[in-house]
Amino acid sequence: MSELERYDYHLPRELIAQQPLPERSDARLLVVHRRTQTLEHRSVRELPAFLAAGDALVLNDTRVIPARLVGYRTLTRGYWEGLYLESGAHGVWKILAKTRGKIQPGETVTLLDRQQRDVCTLTLLERLGQGVWAVRPDGDEETFALLDRVGRVPLPPYIRDGEMADADRQTYQTVYADKPGAVAAPTAGLHFTPPLLKQLQESGVELCRVTLHVGLGTFRPISVHRLDEHPMHSEWACIDSATAARLTAARAAGGRIVAVGTTVVRTLETAAAGGPLQAWQGDTDLFIRPPYQFQAVDALLTNFHLPKSTLLILVRTFGGEELICRAYDEAIRAGYRFYSYGDAMLIL
Repeated sequence: MSELERYDYHLPRELIAQQPLPERSDARLLVVHRRTQTLEHRSVRELPAFLAAGDALVLNDTRVIPARLVGYRTLTRGYWEGLYLESGAHGVWKILAKTRGKIQPGETVTLLDRQQRDVCTLTLLERLGQGVWAVRPDGDEETFALLDRVGRVPLPPYIRDGEMADADRQTYQTVYADKPGAVAAPTAGLHFTPPLLKQLQESGVELCRVTLHVGLGTFRPISVHRLDEHPMHSEWACIDSATAARLTAARAAGGRIVAVGTTVVRTLETAAAGGPLQAWQGDTDLFIRPPYQFQAVDALLTNFHLPKSTLLILVRTFGGEELICRAYDEAIRAGYRFYSYGDAMLIL
């Protein structure tokens, strides 16, 4: 068996959540106790029972942008679809694009809004490889304002084949989302509500924020058999000096650093790569896999992840191979809801 095959598992299709729960914190919570090697069935609203005064809960405050673009080739009216990735100098965007036929530099694409009305055109400037293009929208409207008018929420393909409903603009966003830049939600954070966050604060849990803009690589499967051959995607992340100091102080006083999601784990572990946790920002391509030794994270709240994914490998590295395999088997047996709109796991 190859290294990658060890991270495969069978999931009944009906367990892939297609809609969020009406109340975010009603999600089920599988609590994984590493010290006793035991599992416990609870709910996310019971999270305060597992955190103590002095613990620091770390949230990713990235905001999902409506990055999925739909339109047609202006010349042929052939269907076109793209995904906004980032903006560069002189109003140039990077997008991932697919279309029928062979599209050429210099062509334009007409973008449609959610009511199928023409909004603006994109000029395709240059192929950058792997389906990525440099393009320039017409006009001088600010990027995120334009995306808000024309873009769709970029749901992963396992949710309704990626087709958003109007409600997804709110439900596929954490309640504390702040800094726009992600093309996928940091899904562990989708379970929080303002009352739950307030309850945690009132019980003495410190809430801290970092930013990691979840990128396209989140959806890209591993295509190699040896994990050390996988070219890990990079994502922009940031932790400021005040947050690094608060987390260091919390740990020094006996508190735990509890990461909400694998994006927070990658941010903190990158910032602690040189030793003590410190302010840091830039692109991280950290691929956490055995025998990685964690420096900055003591506990992890996370959703259930796709087979053979870098996220599943991270979680199994953190929680322990045998224990997390057993937890996944138990979650499937008990009918937990999986993936982005699904239930959660707390690894203590």
